[in-house]
Amino acid sequence: MAEQHFKELPKMHTTYANVVKSLIPLGDNKATDLPNSVYSVDKLAIDEPNLKEYRRICGFVDDGRVPPTYFAVLSQTLQMNMMAKPDFPFAMLGLVHTQNSVTQHRIIFDTETVSMSVTLGNLQPHDKGQTFDFITTVKIGDELVWEGTSTYLSRQKKSADERAKDKDKPKEDITPKIEVGENGWSELINIPEDIGRRYAFVSGDFNLIHLHPLSARAFGFPKAIAHGMWSKAASIAQFYDLPKSYRVDVSFKTPIFLPSKIEFVACPSGDGCEFGLYVPDSDKPHLIGKITYL
Repeated sequence: MAEQHFKELPKMHTTYANVVKSLIPLGDNKATDLPNSVYSVDKLAIDEPNLKEYRRICGFVDDGRVPPTYFAVLSQTLQMNMMAKPDFPFAMLGLVHTQNSVTQHRIIFDTETVSMSVTLGNLQPHDKGQTFDFITTVKIGDELVWEGTSTYLSRQKKSADERAKDKDKPKEDITPKIEVGENGWSELINIPEDIGRRYAFVSGDFNLIHLHPLSARAFGFPKAIAHGMWSKAASIAQFYDLPKSYRVDVSFKTPIFLPSKIEFVACPSGDGCEFGLYVPDSDKPHLIGKITYL
């Protein structure tokens, strides 16, 4: 296993040249394996100004705790460096973030220094191509305090035989909309047009589909769309009484075009709480998630 250690999180501009190269399509060949490498930062102190702005943009209160999605943001620069290497089998252009899971094992304070590592795994076939995971772990000393998994889909063209088989497959079941119930709640959230640009500056994710309608149209979107991890963070920020240890799983369903008004729905469910973001007055989901108390 190849390990690469960084003294600090790499700056996005230092890898832009390689990132541009990695946008070039690699053809329709399926990957047979993933790089067996680990990228890590051994001593990572929280950037207070960046965290303060992240809290403000996503809606988290400033309570001295690191929000549960923040380490997923910090790990993206390590992920980008891994994707920019020649041995990464997919082109960045066209990768779709389909699912994300974060687990907070205990409260993490913004004054604590952590270590962070990222690796690849779980290469799987998919109806539309292949999926894989970025797996991030955060430790304080030898204690595992946070871990996260980001699942991406690499879309690939199908052969004639695969297309023929698809015609015989049953259609995917549509997940029913979460019902508010007795102890649940819902509210409408207005998302401004510039949220993609503001989030890009705190996260380092300057994907052009998030920044402006003109750049989004170049990739087939009628308007700019919100970052998936912003929508997850904004959802979690609606909860003010989470326990010390919990996991949050989400599936990203349909884009949130900017500006937009969306409906947030949440309902307690056994060992946690289910939640979702929907097109107002409809069953069409942007995001479906669950918080599981540990």
